[in-house]
Amino acid sequence: MDNRAIGYIDSGLGGLTVVKAALKRLPNEAVYYLGDTARMPYGPRSQAEVITFTRQMIQFLVEQKVKMVVIACNTATAAALTVMQNEFKIPILGVIAAGAKTAIERTQNKMVGVIATQGTVKMDSYVEAINQNATDVDVYQLAVPEFVTLVESGVTDDLTIQQVVDRNMKAFPNAKIDTLILGCTHFPLLESNIKNTMGAGVTIVDAGAETVTSVAKQLMQLDLNHQNDNFVDHHKDRYYTTGNVSRFKLLGEQWLERNDLHVQRLALIDQKLCLDEVI
Repeated sequence: MDNRAIGYIDSGLGGLTVVKAALKRLPNEAVYYLGDTARMPYGPRSQAEVITFTRQMIQFLVEQKVKMVVIACNTATAAALTVMQNEFKIPILGVIAAGAKTAIERTQNKMVGVIATQGTVKMDSYVEAINQNATDVDVYQLAVPEFVTLVESGVTDDLTIQQVVDRNMKAFPNAKIDTLILGCTHFPLLESNIKNTMGAGVTIVDAGAETVTSVAKQLMQLDLNHQNDNFVDHHKDRYYTTGNVSRFKLLGEQWLERNDLHVQRLALIDQKLCLDEVI
């Protein structure tokens, strides 16, 4: 048993979709979340930059004594997961493997689509993850960076959102996919609109939410579960951002359907993330 928190990192607010799934599936596990909103989006950045940013975030959370880190960002998973697993001693999980596995299980016609950031698509991470386990599955990808900025902007008008989704998805390869992976943790916040565009015949796979199943398995295998008789007070969960604290708190509470987020700002000092201010 281990009563320390699980750490989650993302380029911004998108990883909160993974946290939301974790709060439902693992309600007795404390949460420390770090969103690097000052340097998002990660999609257009080089692999070297993403590795550096990911290392800085994980190092900070390790200093906060987390027991495990979930890279709740597809771009960072694609660019940095293996490197981070080799550098740090604590368990580190990404979000790509679980999404690929679920897509393989759910596709009937062996045609899977992936929408993600430029970085994830460029690295062919989902193509590799799927083909390692199912060489007969064809994978079609589309980079939709505008979805990330749309979500981070906090736009709530459904008509505007639907128009952006429809316009971007028109560029999707002309293939009769029956399964679509949301290959960015921001995208589940647009899931209903994406479903409207793709139609009822396409099964949506939320890679981030699927990852929570892997987290649960790792906790069990490594005997890291929180004690059942010592219930977690989620009012004490910690949320960190490198950007605007008030905006993070507003959108974070909206997305998690809570009104009690304790948000702290981190500053980059001498290439190290350090606490700055509290709200």
